[in-house]
Amino acid sequence: MRDVSLKPNSLRSATAEGRVRLSAAGLALIRERRVDKGDVQECARIAGLMAVKKTPDWLPHCHPLPILDAGLDFTLEETALRITARVRTIAATGVEMEALTAVSAAALTVYDMMKPHVPAAELGIDGIHLLEKQGGKSDFSRDAGGASAAVIVLSDTVAAGRKPDTAGKSVAEGLQAAGFTLAAYEVLPDEPAQLEARVRHWLDQGLALIVSVGGTGVGPRDKTVETLRPLLVTELPGLMEAARNFGQQRTPYAMLSRGIAGLAGSNTVLMTFPGSRKGAEESLAAVLPGLVHLIRACRWGQPHAGGYR
Repeated sequence: MRDVSLKPNSLRSATAEGRVRLSAAGLALIRERRVDKGDVQECARIAGLMAVKKTPDWLPHCHPLPILDAGLDFTLEETALRITARVRTIAATGVEMEALTAVSAAALTVYDMMKPHVPAAELGIDGIHLLEKQGGKSDFSRDAGGASAAVIVLSDTVAAGRKPDTAGKSVAEGLQAAGFTLAAYEVLPDEPAQLEARVRHWLDQGLALIVSVGGTGVGPRDKTVETLRPLLVTELPGLMEAARNFGQQRTPYAMLSRGIAGLAGSNTVLMTFPGSRKGAEESLAAVLPGLVHLIRACRWGQPHAGGYR
């Protein structure tokens, strides 16, 4: 199965459709509820709903998901019974396969119930396909469109060459993968004056994003938050709240991060990530959709259809 542990949950939905070809006589039997095995549409509906919940049992790469809403509709057409299934969840992966499986199971149920009444040549299953899906990458862009970014790592041991940096490099790679242009990657000791000077330098360059990595803990040298908070013009607490919540679902230590985020300078998003590689990666995964939206649509001076100016 694909690892989705770094994907944030979001509301996801999918709608699928298919048809069972039938003779006019067979359709009349369904319409009049005269099929020997019972009410075809209701039996197919139950089969489809059961199939939604059993999808990961049938398809080896599907993740078990909390199904929050599912339903099937049936339409009697001139030469077929059309089946439509819709499924919704809040999860890290989508429900396309659940919707398709629901239609498939419902169609097979119709076929099974109608085969005693309809010749094989007049009975068939056609056109099972996905009509639409919403949520995830299709709705929440993770492409920053070349926006400029700087990553500043705060670590006495890394700056002294006693260990390699993994957290900052991981964030830099993640930002580049999301369409950011990396303007700078720097490693500094945990010295407030140096940090402030470098952040002010990049603020003057008008970068879209500055991410510091490290110094958000409770140690005596962890002064990133105290150094950068005075530079914020507008705090955006929801960004780091989302990161802490995301991390808290994976490790209880996430509650100890004091990271902050906000708007600084004239046109820059400033964020402070924890110094562990895992914590930094999880923070970026949690905030990336909102961060890209903020930078592409809501930065100062950028027009936004929803009213941001």
